[in-house]
Amino acid sequence: MKVEVVETTLVPPSEATPRHALWLSNLDLAVPKTHTPLVYYYPRPAGAGAGEEGEGEGGEGSFFDPARLREALSRALVPFYPLAGRLAAGPGGRIEIDCTGEGALFCVARADFTGDEMFADFEPSPEARRLLVPFAASGDPPCVLAMVQVTFLKCGGVAVGTGMHHVTMDGAGAIQFIRAWTALARGEAPAWTPSHDRTLLRARSPPHVPACEHPVYSPAYLNGAPRPFVTRVYAVPPKLLAGIRSRCAPGASTYCAVTAHLWRAMCVARGLPAASDTRLRVPANVRQRLRPPLPASYFGNAIVRDLVTVRVGDVLSQPLGFVAERIKRAVARVDDARVRSVVDYLELESDKGNQAARGQFMPESDLWVVSWLGMPIHDADFGWGRPGFVAPAQMFGSGTAYVTQGRDKDDPINVLFALEPEYLNTFEKAFYGE
Repeated sequence: MKVEVVETTLVPPSEATPRHALWLSNLDLAVPKTHTPLVYYYPRPAGAGAGEEGEGEGGEGSFFDPARLREALSRALVPFYPLAGRLAAGPGGRIEIDCTGEGALFCVARADFTGDEMFADFEPSPEARRLLVPFAASGDPPCVLAMVQVTFLKCGGVAVGTGMHHVTMDGAGAIQFIRAWTALARGEAPAWTPSHDRTLLRARSPPHVPACEHPVYSPAYLNGAPRPFVTRVYAVPPKLLAGIRSRCAPGASTYCAVTAHLWRAMCVARGLPAASDTRLRVPANVRQRLRPPLPASYFGNAIVRDLVTVRVGDVLSQPLGFVAERIKRAVARVDDARVRSVVDYLELESDKGNQAARGQFMPESDLWVVSWLGMPIHDADFGWGRPGFVAPAQMFGSGTAYVTQGRDKDDPINVLFALEPEYLNTFEKAFYGE
């Protein structure tokens, strides 16, 4: 498969925007310094705009007209002006955003493959990212913060690949930006204005950390050696999902139930010793957990991580509901006090010269599951219809999983899971109950 980039440009905000250094919170600085690659696939509907099928980028008024997308992006960068800036090192070397207004990277490309050839059995991979998402040589300062590639496929469909620097936003923030960009492309006004006041997550003075520790943020965690892995997409059909949920307590969330099932299959596949510990890395959106809550339009990283530690033997032999309940309790305990404790812990570690765990490489005993359930990732309509498919273009470490909902409410849940290739067969048998 080949892609030819036919246009590369910087798109600045359409109006003058504030020029200043934007302070980043400890939660912003605790994420990997890399661009998060996502891909949206839009099959070409019958009679969609001008231009011949497969002729490459369209002209004015055509299906996914690049000029229309550029103009909408330029306008979206006015309220989301930090994305037009550059990552910088501020006083003392602390990372910040230099709001320069230089712009986001916008690329237009042509592909020699069809949507079916790429997306019918899509699996996130370095190759998919290379083809569909702009490449940044480094995520360190100075670097562009927002990158977009619009790829016209041989079949007439379009893939939109985005690479947003993780320090600028979490998943909820990314959805805010995409919804604003797509609304403007449709000729509509965005539903809200983002809040850029990251001092709402500033550490207390003096920092105060209770006796509880935060091992998931310790400098030693996630800084191990990478292991070769492949990524597979596993559908969870309704019958399997019903069976999983029936083995959990009433009211158990889909995330907790599916993650418990995935955790058990992972322990089986890797052959972990029953007497050893296995840990699940759990992310929690804290916007509504703080007191007072963050603004609903808070734009930044507002995710706190926690670890659930369970004996492997218990994951394998206890009822599935036992494991799901442990996950539920871990998510529930992330309250205002715990969030403030995490922020203060990160402040103290920074004062010691330590950086939070930014790596991607967990011990082989561990698992990290991110939920996209309930997130409107398929609402990214630029005016030519909703995407038929949305996924990460690449995963970054073995033991990482995403639980996602399909395009429509009746579509099955999917689990995107990165695992060492030698464990795949055993994992699939355990996951599907063979």
